[in-house]
Amino acid sequence: MDNLMPAAFVGHGTPMNALDTNRYTEAWRAFGARIPRPLAILSVSAHWFISATAVTAMAAPRTIHDFFGFPPELFAFQYPAPGSPDLAAAVRNVADPVWVGADEDSWGIDHGTWSVLAHAFPDADIPVVQLSLDASKPLAYHLELGARLAPLREQGELIMGSGNTVHHLGRLDWSSPDAGYDWAVRFGSAVSERLTEGDPASIVDLEDDPDFPNAVPTPDHFLPVLYLAGLAAAAGRHCEPMVEGYAFGSLSMDSFVLGSPAR
Repeated sequence: MDNLMPAAFVGHGTPMNALDTNRYTEAWRAFGARIPRPLAILSVSAHWFISATAVTAMAAPRTIHDFFGFPPELFAFQYPAPGSPDLAAAVRNVADPVWVGADEDSWGIDHGTWSVLAHAFPDADIPVVQLSLDASKPLAYHLELGARLAPLREQGELIMGSGNTVHHLGRLDWSSPDAGYDWAVRFGSAVSERLTEGDPASIVDLEDDPDFPNAVPTPDHFLPVLYLAGLAAAAGRHCEPMVEGYAFGSLSMDSFVLGSPAR
């Protein structure tokens, strides 16, 4: 397994992390520096949440500023990485018989992806493809699709989920920038335990956890971690923490790595 490209899930938090330097962005930068250079990156971002499974297939994806209320310099930020129609085709192939549409003009690289890659791979010279999250499918679908992507790691492709395992914007406590509510910490710890010590595939059972409604009021930010869990289950391996923490009470910034060979 050590010759496989690592995979990761990153708790990306606020889009301002693209411009800021903090312990989370430093961990993302360290991750990018220590792994082998990927041939291309497949990102599963919380912010491409649609009623279909699709993959970006354009040669030059645009930088999407999918937010509002932030300073002008964030809207001016560009991450001009090339796309990879070849990786898009490979994703569609390994996902079979799951149907994956080829998006050649509607999406691009959203902030769930570029806010992290701006630190992990700041030169923006590695091709980037995004895989959508199908909002119509249950948790098990995303776990199983993640497992189907495993052959891409053998080809030198980095698979990265980007979301937050706890994400409740309606419960933010601006007076607690570095802390989590009790329920947030309990749920985040349950996710971490399954990924790092238990059965990664059992993460789908957390839908029945009493803290799930608070931690995951909408599934978009939680679903990306299921792709890492699926890859871990397929590899028969546990993940390792990349960085841990909570923000504003109701956000988990936890990030995890599956396999982490030195460059």
